[in-house]
Amino acid sequence: MRFIKLTLATLFLTLFASIASSVAQTPDTVTKPSVITGEVASVDASKIVLSTKDGAVDVLLSDKTAFKRVPPENPSLAAAVAATLADIGEGDKLAVTGILSADRKTLPAKSVYLMTKGDIAQRNTKETEAWRTRGITGKVTSVDPVARKIGIEVRSMMGSSTVTLSPKDDAKFLRYAPDSVKFSEAKASSIVEVQRGDMLRALGDKSADGTAFTAEEIVTGAFQTVAGTVKSIDVGKNEVLITNLQTKKEMTVAIGPSSLLKKFPEEMATRMASFQGGGVRPVGQGQGQGATPPPQGNPAGGQGQAPGGAARPGFGGGRGGNIDEMLDRFPTITAADLKVGDMIAVSSTKSENIDRITAIKLLAGVEPFVRMAQMSAQRGPGGQQRSLDLNIPGLEGFGNP
Repeated sequence: MRFIKLTLATLFLTLFASIASSVAQTPDTVTKPSVITGEVASVDASKIVLSTKDGAVDVLLSDKTAFKRVPPENPSLAAAVAATLADIGEGDKLAVTGILSADRKTLPAKSVYLMTKGDIAQRNTKETEAWRTRGITGKVTSVDPVARKIGIEVRSMMGSSTVTLSPKDDAKFLRYAPDSVKFSEAKASSIVEVQRGDMLRALGDKSADGTAFTAEEIVTGAFQTVAGTVKSIDVGKNEVLITNLQTKKEMTVAIGPSSLLKKFPEEMATRMASFQGGGVRPVGQGQGQGATPPPQGNPAGGQGQAPGGAARPGFGGGRGGNIDEMLDRFPTITAADLKVGDMIAVSSTKSENIDRITAIKLLAGVEPFVRMAQMSAQRGPGGQQRSLDLNIPGLEGFGNP
């Protein structure tokens, strides 16, 4: 799953902190070395060219330079093992200690700490598989900090179910920072920060009947889903101006480097929206509101395959994978592919700014889901208009690291 893949920034912040702590213990009478991190651009017997956030640095090697290999799953000095220059290749990540030159362009290396791109890729693969098979995603419906119980609604294309989550005593909590869509900026948290309405993703073990979940890692965030009609597109700024369907006001959607833009295939969107509505076609689709046979599969809320081959999120499995994997197979688009009049839906972190959001995910081709939500809102008790409850598979919460 995209959001939980180990980010290099997170790994190196942990490693940097470990090295910096060691450097801080150097006696004051000795000039303290610097610690720089970056990616290997080139390497030979006497020098490594390291690409850093401040530019290229020549790391000068000598027979006194010590090499250590650090495992991505435990980025600390204690876990480092002996390595050699031969272990380093282009694209690998290094943390290097030494006395940086005044112009900050050369550094005679005292110690070189290495994470190979192969090690990182292998760790990411294992982590992704763990979250696919042992993960759960849902919206928080209740929180009891004293009893340490969190109720979550798990939605899928098959319906929804309620799961009671219990954190383990040593469970790790993380929470997305306000106005940030970057997992690398998530902060250490606790159960007291979890709020009703949050999106939650957890790693752990589910009960045999699927109604309870014991979590060892929990990530939460306050997210929102906004749908609107495109009024204009600024490709240069990577921004889209929409008319928000809920507020009827204009809103700017900023598209950042980590934003995910996809387009729902038309036939699949119509079929899934029809299934959500119990076989009623959204207005403007096919024959209007005439009944259509629902897709084959289990009844709403049941386990197993959903339409399009996707399994219930958080319960892994299924030949077609889960909703995130289904989304990955959809066509990727850019702002330039959007047109005035298109209807899009966007997920973002909640913000005080009602005029501008930064997209975590942006989906085009969502008209059937929006129309179904509008139909449901019109069918409120006593004919009263209800709020728009958007249920668009793959859109809720969480984004790229």
